[in-house]
Formats: sequence, structure tokens, C-alpha cells
Amino acid sequence: MIVFRAPGVYRPQADTWLLTRALRELPGLRGGRVLEVCAGTGVVTLAAAKAGASSVTAVDLSRNALVSTWLNCRLRGVSVRLLHGDFAAALRLPRFDVVLANPPYVPAESDRGTGSALAWDAGPNGRSVLDRLCATLPDLLTDRGVGLIVHSAISDADRSIAQLCERGARASVIAAGTVPFGPVLRARARWLAAHGLIAPGQDDERLVVIRVERTSCPVVVDPA
Repeated sequence: MIVFRAPGVYRPQADTWLLTRALRELPGLRGGRVLEVCAGTGVVTLAAAKAGASSVTAVDLSRNALVSTWLNCRLRGVSVRLLHGDFAAALRLPRFDVVLANPPYVPAESDRGTGSALAWDAGPNGRSVLDRLCATLPDLLTDRGVGLIVHSAISDADRSIAQLCERGARASVIAAGTVPFGPVLRARARWLAAHGLIAPGQDDERLVVIRVERTSCPVVVDPA
């Protein structure tokens, strides 16, 4: 897929494609109201529209990301509602049947990235965004709504699942894949190993997609 990407906007990568493959299996997608969190180029929004969503909304802190999403949707004849700001801003909207999220999750020395790194830096344990997202996502869903969150196992998938279940949601890993480190993780490998986030010499990461249902249930941890 050829996509327009404004300066500083996250380039679709393996996590993007893992999420787009997983969303096609969601029963509530066709005819449903869909929200993409941390939209970036809007590729996931486009995939949801192609799969039959009745409406799509994209939210991002970056105006360049929203420009990219708007143009990519416009070029493909997809009508999209854009929301500038943190994903919590979507709480003021009617709830969604499907929420899709590829948030920043790369561990970093600083609490929050700047510039292009805003799209991936997520504090010392990679959870500065994930913790808030897990607390918020169930409240964005309709009673039968479903959410998907993709992130690296480096950022602790079991913690995400436990937090979501604490909010009364059903959560489990439904898809995974192992990919080589990209440039950011390669540059940080020594720092990550020194802080116990990866094994010494590790040069790949496991990506997971966590499915979230707004239904209370026992914790289902990552079976890996």
C-alpha cells in the first residue's frame, strides 16, 4: 500500500500489519462504529473501512498525523472523522463498537518523546501511554464492543491484560509475531539490556495483539 506520510508521522511497520490482519476477524466490525487511537497515517482506519465499518473516527496528538490520515482516506474515498488530542478526548463521543490502537510503547529514558519520537517513546518501562490506554479503553466501548491493542512484549503484555481485567474487561492475546529490531531498538539495545528489559544480545522482539471485550471475566494471560 502506498500511503502519504507527513514529516514526523510514524511509518506503517510490522505492528501495523499485525493489527490490520487481526481486525478483519472482529464480528462487530462490519456495520460498526470504529475508533482508531494514535492513528498515524490512518492505515488501520482504512483497513477498518475496507472491512465494512459504517463510520471511522481517528484520534492523534499530532496534527501531521491527522493530515496524513485525512489525505490517505480522501484518496481512497473514505469519509473519516478526525479528533485532535489525547485518546481520552474520545470519551466525550458516543461509544464505539470497535477501538483499534497502536500506541507508543518503546522504552525510553525520558518519560515522553518529542518530535518524531512522540510516536514511539513511552517512558522507562514503555508504559507511559499503555497504562492510561488500558484504564480508558473499556469506557470507549459499547456493551458488546471489542478493542485491539498492539504492542511489544518488551512492554509487558501480561500487565496490559491484568490492567484491562481490573477494569472489568475480558482480555487475551489473539495474535503474535516475532520481528527483528528496527533502528530505534537496535540503537537502544545496550540500554534495554542494562535495565533488564531484554536479554543481552537480543535482537528481535515479540509483537502481540490484545483483544479487549467489555465483559467481566478471569484474566487470560499470554500463553507464550
